[in-house]
Amino acid sequence: VQLMESGGGTIQPGASVRLSCAGSGRAFAVSHVGWFRQAPGKEREFVGTVNWSGTSTKVADTVKGRITISRDNAARTVYLQIHSVEPEDTADYYCGASDRSSITNADQVLYWGRGTQVRVSS
Repeated sequence: VQLMESGGGTIQPGASVRLSCAGSGRAFAVSHVGWFRQAPGKEREFVGTVNWSGTSTKVADTVKGRITISRDNAARTVYLQIHSVEPEDTADYYCGASDRSSITNADQVLYWGRGTQVRVSS
């Protein structure tokens, strides 16, 4: 499985941003995908996840209510939408996949993308 994130950039506070995770490889269609982020000087943290079929999602409590995760298997893409971004959302965002287990922490990820940077600034 190969993953590539896109959609990052400089975003104004209060705006929304949608990040994409494009997947390739035979196993992507049956892989669970998680989103993580790493702010400067901090550890990588779990943001949310979607199962292989797109029928189940889970979002971290720290961002609940502002995050939407969705999946389009026909387009081989998983999306992370952040609503009403805050300065604290500034981070590098990564998607990770596993075809062996659901994902709620980084240890469960078998394949990583290279990340996309989100910077919240006015």
